[in-house]
Amino acid sequence: MRLYAQTPARRTRQLVADLIALLLIAITVKFALVVRDAILTLAEPGRKAESAGDSLASGLDDAGDAASKVPFVGDSLKKPLKSAADAGTSLSDAGRSLQDTVGHVATLTTIALIVLPTAVILLLWLVPRLWWIRRTATTRRLLDAPGGADLLALRALTGPQRQLATVPTPPGGLADAWRRGDPEVIADLSTLTLRRVGLRP
Repeated sequence: MRLYAQTPARRTRQLVADLIALLLIAITVKFALVVRDAILTLAEPGRKAESAGDSLASGLDDAGDAASKVPFVGDSLKKPLKSAADAGTSLSDAGRSLQDTVGHVATLTTIALIVLPTAVILLLWLVPRLWWIRRTATTRRLLDAPGGADLLALRALTGPQRQLATVPTPPGGLADAWRRGDPEVIADLSTLTLRRVGLRP
């Protein structure tokens, strides 16, 4: 299996396409991570709420414990302070919930921003590359089979006519020389087919 063409022009195009694909994927990942960081900044109010709620709950718990030691009215003073501490805990829980939600949104957005563009890039780059690999393997297999050079010569005759102008035309024309089995014309035509897919004889 050949990954790159043997002819310099096609090989250069393939290398450039590979570099562009890799660069686009790298840009996609970088952009997704920047967006993720931007979304995660939305969790800052949640962090502040969690911190404030924890501090409030802790302070009110301590105050409730201290108030419970006051003779006669300690229990009466402790109850509202403990209720306020529970409100602080609820504020802290809300802050954590906001952070979790923002984290999930950031993760899903990052995955979508990486997977979808990368899939499109791979579709536009990898599918043609796999098709080329398959085509070159088939062409090489044809060349190595008995009578393969004749088949490749026929493919050149039935392919784009512009490229046939580069093959020296014998008396009677290329088609007539191919029918007569002229080895030189067959070799020239099969070489043309190989060059067309980026292979050398």
